[in-house]
Amino acid sequence: MAKPANPVHSIRWVVEGEPGPFGSHLQLLDQTRLPQDTIYLDLTTVSEVWQAIKRLSVRGAPAIGIAAAYGVCLACRTAKPKSFAELLEDCRQAAQYLATSRPTAVNLFWALNRMNHTLDSLPQVWSQTSFGEQADPARWLQIQLLQTATAIHEEDRLMCHAIGRFGAELLQDGDQVLTHCNTGGLATSEYGTALSVCFTAQDQGKKLHVYIDETRPLLQGARLTAWELLQRKIDCTLICDNMAAHVMATKEVNAVIVGADRIAANGDTANKIGTYNLAVLANFHRVPFYVAAPSSTFDLSIANGDSIPIEERHAEEITESFGRRTAPEGVRVYNPAFDVTPATLIEGIITELGLIRPVTRQQIESVLQVI
Repeated sequence: MAKPANPVHSIRWVVEGEPGPFGSHLQLLDQTRLPQDTIYLDLTTVSEVWQAIKRLSVRGAPAIGIAAAYGVCLACRTAKPKSFAELLEDCRQAAQYLATSRPTAVNLFWALNRMNHTLDSLPQVWSQTSFGEQADPARWLQIQLLQTATAIHEEDRLMCHAIGRFGAELLQDGDQVLTHCNTGGLATSEYGTALSVCFTAQDQGKKLHVYIDETRPLLQGARLTAWELLQRKIDCTLICDNMAAHVMATKEVNAVIVGADRIAANGDTANKIGTYNLAVLANFHRVPFYVAAPSSTFDLSIANGDSIPIEERHAEEITESFGRRTAPEGVRVYNPAFDVTPATLIEGIITELGLIRPVTRQQIESVLQVI
């Protein structure tokens, strides 16, 4: 089966000249403009990265973490010379600021913690290295930070491919899969999480049919997942969220596969609003319900889903979706961006380290190799 000739990369660090990367910037595919327009945003400040995450120009838990890591690197762009200690503090403040952009996706905090660990290690390296009189601390610091950010980016790419390999073992040629939101290359570094399972199955010669939940209110399924599947020439059908039960009852769905934004120690999983509905429906119709996520999405400090913070977004996303008012002025709105699926409804969690089944605290710790 043919793949797209030129895969679209949702996140890219652009080098603006030589020598070295200083002065370079972060480039993001603006996902709010898909599928009609393919527009790239060139971001040069930490504030611009924060805004891009908040307004969902970049979205998907792994992609948010990658973008935030590169965002910390942008804190090194300074109009006036600063001491090394001042630059370090700028970067720490940038990480703290970026952490306020969205509260639910744990990959954001995981990536920023890694950037902070790098910052903590650099003062000793700087003090023990001879640079000469022309040393530029900002340039040197950005190079060090970019090593960590690019490592996070590359590791995610490898994790997504591994998730796909483990997940594809669960699917047979001719299977029908139902998915929710967007979990492909747009949400990660390349292949995705839940969609990586479908892409890898395609690579293995399996023909699938994918039902795509529209994913209200922002239609990530309709706008983004449908776009990615069509790019890959995978047979797919778009449905409204409230059609899922009927589809499971009448269309012989073989599996539901979704992504995750945070997974608690017991396996309770936060994902895009509407995922919990699917898990309940899948349980009733005896359709296996799988979550696909990298190990970085697990938050073992949280015992269960009750402690996962749930982001609430602006009412206008429901009342004036895509610029057109569809609800009367003054109506009260509740707009949680995520819900939590209990581990008891999850058949298995597909990670880059293997399949977690059954979904229990003990099995999670075993697969993740937690000591």
